[in-house]
Amino acid sequence: MKTIGVLTSGGDSPGMNAAVRGVLRAAFHHGLSVCGIRQGYKGLLHEDIVPMKPYMAGGIVHRGGTILKTARCLEFKEENMQKKAADILRKHHIDGLVVIGGDGSLKGAEALYRQGISVVTLPGTIDNDMPGTDETIGFDSAVNTVLQAVHKIRDTASSHDRAAVVEVMGRHAGHIALAAGLACGAEYILVPEVPFSREKLAVSLEEQMKAGRTNSIVICAEGADDGRALGMWLKERTDIDICMTNLGYVQRGGEPTARDAILGGVLGASAVEALTVHGFTHHVVGVERSRVIYTPYEQAEEKRRTFSRPLYDLAAMLGAAQDEFSIEEKF
Repeated sequence: MKTIGVLTSGGDSPGMNAAVRGVLRAAFHHGLSVCGIRQGYKGLLHEDIVPMKPYMAGGIVHRGGTILKTARCLEFKEENMQKKAADILRKHHIDGLVVIGGDGSLKGAEALYRQGISVVTLPGTIDNDMPGTDETIGFDSAVNTVLQAVHKIRDTASSHDRAAVVEVMGRHAGHIALAAGLACGAEYILVPEVPFSREKLAVSLEEQMKAGRTNSIVICAEGADDGRALGMWLKERTDIDICMTNLGYVQRGGEPTARDAILGGVLGASAVEALTVHGFTHHVVGVERSRVIYTPYEQAEEKRRTFSRPLYDLAAMLGAAQDEFSIEEKF
C-alpha cells in the first residue's frame, strides 16, 4: 500500500479535523502518500481529489467542521455510481480509503468494499449512534455545547419563574438529550426511545411550580417531540410561563472538546494501522472500554450502542422535584 485516501461525509462533527490530522500524520510516518477527497462521496464522483502535504495537518486539531468539506450524496446509493467511484479510486492509485462519518457514510464504505476497495470507517457523528464503537467523534463536544447553553437558559428561566423547553438534535437516538440532561440536572428528558404523555408532563410541571420551584428544564430530543410545538401546547395547557429554545446547528460546530480531539487523533492513526499493519479491508475503527477495536462491517451491527434505559431512569429520578412522581407517572 502506497497511497491512502481520506474523506469526510454526511453531517460534520467536532473532531473530524483531528481525525484527518491523525490519518495524515500516521500515513506520513509510515512513508505513505495521502490524497484528500473533498465533499465526501459527491467529491469522489466528481474527482475532487488533491494530494495532501504534511503541513496541511498543522493547526487543524482544534478547528470545528472539516477542512475536507462534506456533503450528502443520494446518487451514491446507485450501484453504477459506486462502481464509478471505485474506478476513480483505482485511476488515482489510491490503495486504501479512510471514511469519516455516520451511518450513511458507513453504508457507502460497505458499497465500495463490495467493489473491491480496501476501506475502513471512523465513526464521526454527534448522535453517538454508530455501530462498532462506544463513542463517536463529536458526541462529547455536542453534549458540552448543550450543557453550556442550558446553564445560561436556566439562569434566565429562574429569574422569570419560567419552565424552559430546550430542543436538541437526535431524530432517532436520544443519547445527546440523555447525557446533557443528566449533566445539567434537567427536570425532564424526552427521547424517542421512551414514549411520554404531554398531559402527564403538564400535570407534573404544574405540581412542581406550585411546590415552589422557580424554574424547570425540559430537554427534548427532536425525535421525541417538536420543541416549539410542545412549548406552545404547555403554555396553553398550564399557567406556567414557558420559553422555547431550539439549539439546532450550534451543536455541530465549534472547537472540539479535549475528549473528541484525542478520540479523533487516536482513531485517525489507528485507521492507517488498520489498512497497512493489520491488512484490514472492511472495518469500523472504534473504541470499546477505552480500547481501540476493529470490527468487520458484517459484525458491526452487533456492537451498535443501544440506548441506556437504566441511565435514563436514573436521570428521571434525579430530576424529579417531588418523590411521589414516579417515572411512569411523569412520562
